[in-house]
Amino acid sequence: MNKLVNLFKRIVLGLWRLFTLTRSVVLNLIFVVLFMGFIAMLGSDSEQVIVPNESALVLNLVGDLVEQKREINPMDVLLLEALDEKEGKPEVLLADVLDVIAKAKNDDRVQLLVLQLQGLKSTGLSKLQDVGAALIDFKSSGKKIVALGDHFSQDQYYLVSHADDIWLNPQGFMLLDGYGRYQMYFKSALEKLSINQHIFRVGTFKSAVEPFLRDDMSANAKEANALWLNDLWQQYKEDVAKQRGFSVNNFDDSITDLLSKFTNANSSFANYALTNKWVDQLKTRAQMRSDLIDMVGKNKKGDSYNHISFKNYLAATTSIIPIDIDGKSTNKIAVIVAKGTILNGKQKPGTIGGDSTATLLRKARNNDKVKAVVLRVDSPGGSAFASEIIRQEVELLKAAGKPVVASMGTYAASGGYWISAPADKIVAAPSTITGSIGIFGMMMTFEDSLSKLGIHTDGVGTTDIAGFGPTQPLTKGMSQLFQLSINKGYQDFIGLVAENRNMTLAQVDAIAQGRVWSGKKAKELGLVDELGNLTDAIVAAAELAKLDTYDTLLIEKESSSRNKFIQKLMGQAHSIAASGFGFGFGFVDNTTSNELTSLGNENAKPMTRFINQLQAEFSKMNQFNDPQGMYTLCLTCSVQ
Repeated sequence: MNKLVNLFKRIVLGLWRLFTLTRSVVLNLIFVVLFMGFIAMLGSDSEQVIVPNESALVLNLVGDLVEQKREINPMDVLLLEALDEKEGKPEVLLADVLDVIAKAKNDDRVQLLVLQLQGLKSTGLSKLQDVGAALIDFKSSGKKIVALGDHFSQDQYYLVSHADDIWLNPQGFMLLDGYGRYQMYFKSALEKLSINQHIFRVGTFKSAVEPFLRDDMSANAKEANALWLNDLWQQYKEDVAKQRGFSVNNFDDSITDLLSKFTNANSSFANYALTNKWVDQLKTRAQMRSDLIDMVGKNKKGDSYNHISFKNYLAATTSIIPIDIDGKSTNKIAVIVAKGTILNGKQKPGTIGGDSTATLLRKARNNDKVKAVVLRVDSPGGSAFASEIIRQEVELLKAAGKPVVASMGTYAASGGYWISAPADKIVAAPSTITGSIGIFGMMMTFEDSLSKLGIHTDGVGTTDIAGFGPTQPLTKGMSQLFQLSINKGYQDFIGLVAENRNMTLAQVDAIAQGRVWSGKKAKELGLVDELGNLTDAIVAAAELAKLDTYDTLLIEKESSSRNKFIQKLMGQAHSIAASGFGFGFGFVDNTTSNELTSLGNENAKPMTRFINQLQAEFSKMNQFNDPQGMYTLCLTCSVQ
């Protein structure tokens, strides 16, 4: 019997080794084939992507506009490209967009900029304002901007409004519905499931945990949210009205006025947009293509206008030769990006890790060439402990004689403000969502839910707190313990702000309490020093360091040697093999019309949107890993 068992074990073990070997061989073969394909591509007679003379640059952005891209395994990207598959949630780097527009301004080969933004998704008003400023600068060269599309979302239209001529499809859609903040509430659902939630917080306006305590938004939360939402909406309207040359009152129709205007526009959204002067002309795709051909001529294939896409222009104007980022200058201003939710430990780019971001700050402190640091913050906060680890490194930078300037992007709230507060100077965009100075802790216990299933927890321990866990009731003593800890955390937070902003605890407490502010209002309250963008923050850092000449140095997580090699191969291959040709009236860069109307398709699938929203609400809470369960996070800091 034992011999049979041993024989069976040897057979299973042998089969497993064979399977492992086969898997390894297959994966290696795939890599070799792809690698040889790249080598062959590099050695082929294919020409590098070039910018056609007298052409149009098509700013066809697809995905979310971000300060820092999340880390993706380059092998995954390589396989997606090899299989001609699209990335599930693409991202566009803000710095790349600004760089492309700046280069195109002085590029004699580019005669026209075409905004084709139907693939642009999540942005943030501060990023839109940065791109808008770049578009205004582009027009100072005397070159024109044309915007075209089948539909324009509110974010897309902000950029479109900077065009000299806006073309919308006669059957297109456009409606500016303003900013709002709506979320799901789960109190009754938790009660029906007999799940007991235990919330510990400080701050009258700290509404991050309200969805678990209530079935609706509290009056305090509505008051606070309405203030900053109206502030951002006013900025949006003023910016768009200025570019379009009409009154700021050309928005916000009441439903009665909207129905009247819509009826007079023959019940057509496109005609309604034209009547409101939101767009200049209604044109079919064929008409758009024909008019663009009149402006810049036909492409080599003769089937569209002479153009190059955003992605190809970026590849054509970016050197594929590695550049010494340290350069020759001994004066460096380091830029460190802190983007995403703040979590404990080491995290990948696109999320802020307490340890990983602290490491980047430490690199800047230990680099003798770095004379000042700009911390670019785009975060709604997260772990209080991780925020504190980052703050300590900021203090060490200052102690080393290196000024620190915090540059706030779309968000710098709660933990995002915690890590910004100790900076020598804080620069925020007028539309930055900041403040939310408050703190909370939350846990759920399932003793009642389990008891309905006939499952109970019991035992014996040596102390009053032994056996504490989610299957037992939270005792009054433990509740008091956690609340005292949260109270201490809040006092630490407002103390940190008071010390660094030259305010009293009472002054900070009056504008804290978890309340959210716009960057414009935060400056009035003394929470930020100046209004401006990243460039303004870099200039401010240079002034604090008393530097007349300097270079900027981006300090980020270093890729492994393997990843660098793959990324270099991919970059070279794309620069050589990418094609600048498109189809239709300008849907270029292998982006199909179906993908470009994905926002509309999402709107047509309410059940999918509901499930995704529900999943997102729970995943926000599920990712937290603060060792003390203490969070300084603004879950309401987003607009819809």
